[in-house]
Amino acid sequence: MKFAIFGNTYQAKKSSHAVTLFKLLKKQGAEIGMCREFYQFLVSENMDIKADQLFDGDDFTADMVISIGGDGTFLKAARRVGRKGIPILGINTGRLGFLADISPEEMEETFDEIQNGRYSVEERSVLQLICNDKHLQDSPYALNEIAILKRDSSSMISIRTAINGAYLNTYQADGLVIATPTGSTAYSLSVGGPIIVPHSNTIAITPVAPHSLNVRPIVIRDDWEITLDVESRSHNFLVAIDGRSETCKETTQLTIRRADYSIKVVKRFNHIFFDTLRSKMMWGADGRR
Repeated sequence: MKFAIFGNTYQAKKSSHAVTLFKLLKKQGAEIGMCREFYQFLVSENMDIKADQLFDGDDFTADMVISIGGDGTFLKAARRVGRKGIPILGINTGRLGFLADISPEEMEETFDEIQNGRYSVEERSVLQLICNDKHLQDSPYALNEIAILKRDSSSMISIRTAINGAYLNTYQADGLVIATPTGSTAYSLSVGGPIIVPHSNTIAITPVAPHSLNVRPIVIRDDWEITLDVESRSHNFLVAIDGRSETCKETTQLTIRRADYSIKVVKRFNHIFFDTLRSKMMWGADGRR
C-alpha cells in the first residue's frame, strides 16, 4: 500500500511515535509519502526518517492517509485530502481524540489488520460556506463546524437565521456554531450542543452564550440550507471554519449547506461509536474506586 503521512509539528516529545510508525510501515513494505513540513520537523528533532516521497499542499496520491497527532491535525489532513476520496486513519498523540482514535499502543495491531483488509471506512459529511468574501472562499469546507462569533471583547452579535428561506430566529449571542455529526463532539459540545451519532444526516445549530435562556440548540436535516445575516456594533464579526478564522464585514450574508463530497475515515473493523463515546467522555467512571 501507499501511504501519505501528515503530523503534528508542535509536540516534539510525542514525535517519537512517528519513528515507530515508519518502522511498522517499512516492515510491511509500504510506500511512504510525507508532508514536507512534518518531515523537516522530525529531521530537526534528530530523528532518522526516510520517506519515498515528499510533497507540499495537496499534491499527493495514496491508498490511505495517516494523520499522527490530535483531532486538529486530522482536520488539517482532511482539508488537504478534500475531494480526493482517500480514506484517513487518525493516530492519536493529542488529548481527547474522536477523529484520531487509534492510540500509539494499538498501531502494530491496527496495521496488521489494515494489511489483511480488516478495517472499515466511514463516510463523514462536510459543510460548505458560500459567501462573497474571497478569503473565506479559499477554503470554505468544514468537517467539524462553521462558527459565527463576535470579535474579542465586543458586544453580542445578532444573527438572523433562516432555514430554506423560512425565518427561524434572530440569535442575540456571542456566536452560533453550525456542526456536522462529526463536529458535534467538538466545539458544539463545549457550548452545550447535542451529541449526534455519525451518519444521522443532520446538522446541529447551537448558540454560544445566548442572551435568552429560552434559546436552545436545534437539529435539522443536512440537505436543508441555512442563511445567516449578522449585525454587530463593531460592524464586523469572525467566521471560523474548523478553527481557521477570518474577519467578515457586517454586510456579508452567509449560506451554509452540505458539501457535495464527504471525507472517508478509517476505523478498526470492531469499532463501535458508543464504545469510543463512553471511553472519551468517561461515562460510568467512578473516581472513588
